[in-house]
Amino acid sequence: MVAATFSNAAPPLDAVARLARLRKLAWFLDAQFGLPGTRFRFGINSLVGLAPAMGDVVMGIISLYIVNEARRMGVPGPLLGRMLMNVAVEVVGGAVPLLGDLFDMVFKANLRNIALLEEWVAQR
Repeated sequence: MVAATFSNAAPPLDAVARLARLRKLAWFLDAQFGLPGTRFRFGINSLVGLAPAMGDVVMGIISLYIVNEARRMGVPGPLLGRMLMNVAVEVVGGAVPLLGDLFDMVFKANLRNIALLEEWVAQR
């Protein structure tokens, strides 16, 4: 399998489209909704995560989709490791009753992973 590589030119349209799609997914998962009167945002991840144990596992699996797409784009192993660590921290942290749900609302692993992915694409 050949990994995608980019030169100093703009990234391929496929990478741009994939990144835009992943950014929308991350926004939906981590920041779709706002608390009225504040700048605080949360996503479906925080709501589904309220379900004991299984909510965090299900959302962790969905978060792994973003990591897998990054892998398919050719992201190097160390960066994938950071992305996986973000997902693991959110799943484990979110599993703590009540405090974990608040942690989920603040940590936002998916938006962190998209920021890492965007930075990597910009460097190509």
